[in-house]
Amino acid sequence: MRPALEAAGLGVRYRRSWALRGCSLSVPAGRVAALVGPNGAGKTTLMHAAVGLLRPALGSVRVQGEVAFVAQDKPLYESFTVAETLVFGRRMNNRWDDQAALDRLSALGIPLDRKVGRLSGGQQAQVALTLALARQPDLLVLDEPLANLDPLARHDVMRTIMAEVAARELTVLLSSHVVSDLEETCDWLVVLNGGRLQVSGDIEDLLEGHLVLAGPAELADGPAGGGSSGAAVVSASRTGRQAVLVVRGTPVLDPRWQARRPGLDELVMAYLRSPESAALPALAGVGA
Repeated sequence: MRPALEAAGLGVRYRRSWALRGCSLSVPAGRVAALVGPNGAGKTTLMHAAVGLLRPALGSVRVQGEVAFVAQDKPLYESFTVAETLVFGRRMNNRWDDQAALDRLSALGIPLDRKVGRLSGGQQAQVALTLALARQPDLLVLDEPLANLDPLARHDVMRTIMAEVAARELTVLLSSHVVSDLEETCDWLVVLNGGRLQVSGDIEDLLEGHLVLAGPAELADGPAGGGSSGAAVVSASRTGRQAVLVVRGTPVLDPRWQARRPGLDELVMAYLRSPESAALPALAGVGA
């Protein structure tokens, strides 16, 4: 598959500190990519570089086709009515599907004559998303689209995104601190940690390529988790006499280990706890 977003050796610097450094990744077209990491990891910086709001100090970032971006604070003119907001969007964009925008807002029950400032947080998020989708982008970039929304509004926003992905080959890159919001929606994972890329790949492949091992603590003292050859330890923890490892690869296990496949949240947390670990395919293979 062709890549929708590619970065090669990307570096972004703020004064004396690097917000991103040595970031090389590729997101295939048609995927819904989750961008996760702790505060200050460089998620917003990567998004801003991708949509052209920041100029890299090193490397390059390239987007195929048209891109639409919704910032975390979902900036809208609060004194505008919803109808006036659509008029503004229409005048600012050549690729604009006015009927699709009107149909979306009607289906959501958002009145066109209401001022944006009087809408609920969920309704404002839907208006911002509607503006972005009406531009008919090839890549939709969403910075914390679910922030400050109640559970119902979060569900509605994610349902909207998935409906658009199903209707056409739309690529989505969205960031979130809540991995559980992404588990049933996203099929590609990008993990940033300390300004560096730590994980990038197909979520199913990543989950299938890792195991959670639980067993006696003394097993964790051996090489690669107690003689489990063929695997690399991503993270390890101990509670009393019990050890829990997250490993990458296909280990030959000591029979005392209990093995299972990790959940997405477990996998993300394992890497975030171990910044030196990484799961990065070669760039040439990412879009293949």
